[in-house]
Amino acid sequence: MSAVGRAISLVKTEGVRSTAWRTAKYLSNRFSPFVVTPLSTVYTDDVIAVDWTKPRNFNAEPMPGRDGKYRIAWIITPPSRTSGGHQNAFRFMSFLEAAGHDLTVYLYSPGKYPVVNVAEIRAMMHGMSGFPDLVGEMKVYDPAEGFAPGYDAIFASDWEATYAAYRYEGNAKRLYFAQDFEPYFFAQGSDYVLAENSYRLGFHGIAAGQWLGNKLRTEYGMSCDAFDFAADTSHYNYTNTSRRTEILFYVRPPTPRRATELGLLALTEVSRLRPDITINLVGWDMSGYDVPFAHVNHKAVDIAQLSAIYNRCAAGLVLSLTNMSLLPMEIMASGVVPVVNDAPNTRGVFDSPFIEYVPMSPKAIAERLISIVDRPDAVEHGAAIAQAVDSADWSDPAETFIRDFEKAMRTAL
Repeated sequence: MSAVGRAISLVKTEGVRSTAWRTAKYLSNRFSPFVVTPLSTVYTDDVIAVDWTKPRNFNAEPMPGRDGKYRIAWIITPPSRTSGGHQNAFRFMSFLEAAGHDLTVYLYSPGKYPVVNVAEIRAMMHGMSGFPDLVGEMKVYDPAEGFAPGYDAIFASDWEATYAAYRYEGNAKRLYFAQDFEPYFFAQGSDYVLAENSYRLGFHGIAAGQWLGNKLRTEYGMSCDAFDFAADTSHYNYTNTSRRTEILFYVRPPTPRRATELGLLALTEVSRLRPDITINLVGWDMSGYDVPFAHVNHKAVDIAQLSAIYNRCAAGLVLSLTNMSLLPMEIMASGVVPVVNDAPNTRGVFDSPFIEYVPMSPKAIAERLISIVDRPDAVEHGAAIAQAVDSADWSDPAETFIRDFEKAMRTAL
């Protein structure tokens, strides 16, 4: 049957809308330059050149530096307004500058689109509360030119970037700022394998949280330090001391590890059982998605606006199927009870008596959220949570990070 004949047959059997949908899907998959395909986020020449089966020990010799200060290159994918991981990475870059080290940021972007504009990225970062203003130079990484000579250390903070860092010809130490177990971002395939191999390249890891640090040490034999998570109470505080009848959910549909779809199932059940509970969706613009219940779509808001939203809520649903995010601690500072999926990757980061760990069952999650709103001592409980965060003896992540970095530089690892 010809293409025209198939189209006519589809219109007859499925209708115009279904046929149009099929056609649009075919054209998008066939011709769209924006479709992400395996290995489209990495320079393949880097991957071919790096043979992890012949180990290199980048960190075998101490690096004295210049009066204890170091020249550092940090290579990372371009930041966006909605990426908490980038905000955190740039925050740690600012710790290095505050400690007196010299920093150059290389933006790693193999894709043809979008075109990376450093001036626009700096303007975006300057206009948002979550990004610090860095002093050092920012440039786009060009594999034909590589890194400038003379660096004492090269940080990579994405699995793709480790391959570029590996190829640097100088004797700089190589460090991996690991915020998540990135192979879990993919199905078992080429991307998974190359992401996993990034832990076999001989870098020294500085990991976000003890769960990830322990995983890299025990399963991949990496030398690895880890810093504990902490809430930045300058952004989040407890202001609403009244009873709360709202809840929130951190949504991010493009990021499968945040389990947005399962969370929406749980909230559909909350809405059915308790339509009086206001549901706030935070983190992504959900206006183009089929959300089958009444909700407030806050989209991706600036950090400066989050505390006011959190202070309206009794409970917050935060799902994370890989490394835990900072969100549970941040909403606790505003008196919100975090509801988190019960798993080693969540308990291994922050096992608090104030966090509600729940199995990944939509029904069980819905019932737990409702029970938090309805608990008789909800006001007192929220105040106790906020007080626990405010009075906690947090390990200062800046102090820990700088101490571990400078020790790694001075030590034969």
